[in-house]
Amino acid sequence: MDLRMLSRELSLYLEHQVRVGFFGSGVGLSLILGFSVAYACYYLSSIAKKPRLVTGGESFSRFLQDHCPVVTETYYPTVWCWESRGQTLLRPFITSKPPVRYRKCVVFNNRGMAGENLLTPRTYCCANTEDLETVIQHVHSLYPSAPFLAAGVSMGGMLLLNYLGKMGTKTPLKAAATFSVGWNTFACSESLEKPLNWLLFNYYLTTCLQSSVNKHRHMFVKQIDMDHVMKAKSIREFDKRFTAVMFGYQTIDDYYTDASPNRRLKSVGIPVLCLNSVDDVFSPSHAIPIETAKQNPNVALVLTSYGGHIGFLEGIWPRQSTYMDRVFKQFVQAMVEHGHELSNM
Repeated sequence: MDLRMLSRELSLYLEHQVRVGFFGSGVGLSLILGFSVAYACYYLSSIAKKPRLVTGGESFSRFLQDHCPVVTETYYPTVWCWESRGQTLLRPFITSKPPVRYRKCVVFNNRGMAGENLLTPRTYCCANTEDLETVIQHVHSLYPSAPFLAAGVSMGGMLLLNYLGKMGTKTPLKAAATFSVGWNTFACSESLEKPLNWLLFNYYLTTCLQSSVNKHRHMFVKQIDMDHVMKAKSIREFDKRFTAVMFGYQTIDDYYTDASPNRRLKSVGIPVLCLNSVDDVFSPSHAIPIETAKQNPNVALVLTSYGGHIGFLEGIWPRQSTYMDRVFKQFVQAMVEHGHELSNM
């Protein structure tokens, strides 16, 4: 074809596109539709998946499938934000915060707290369960015949699992659930110290910890070099300079070993459901104790491919409940209404 004719035809085509508009020509619409179909295929084939259910006993597995079907249904992460860091960062801003009405409640402040005042030089750590034991025994003494369940999220889940591992079958709790737990504190710290994770999460959380203890600086100065604490640039450095010292550990390794709930999972003596996402930068997938869970008939791990840290957003506009919320609701209802079946299985 003559080059001048080809140029003329191309000029006329482009002139037409400008005149009718990108979408008016149909090309833009075709591109959008094509991209949408391609993304839908990728999403359905690679993103939306059933969670992996790992249990140490057939009885618990069958119980969950019968009464808590959400743990075996396909989880559909929100179509526009399923990357782990994005879910983690956006969830607090996106999800609604419905008002909660309490009929009766027990307020659990950390040891030594009275309102905004710290009365004793002690805060908290993942390994120390003394205060939690006191609260659980207190609530149980008030309502000894009531079904008693507990749930822990992130660090709260670590504390709850460490408590359950220490107590075994001697706890008054009937069942428990944990979400986005850091199973191995060493692996959690290592993951959060990667450059992007440090920038997005680690440094901010470190400054929050520093701020919380600096308000009560006068209570710690006799035991701890607070100036050194305030120079920490990571959670590990903060724990080494403050938390480990505060609770009498010789080294940060001693504290992190004692704080890791994976080492106590085999001793859990009541039904526990643990939801984790394998893309959680706070709790790397390689540190999830799958083999240990398989050895304890009281433990069930529910592992999603996506969800981030306390994310689990789902739907086009994930304003309402998350996948985590649905797991919690179904599991609690199942244990209250049908928990007796586990003892008969």
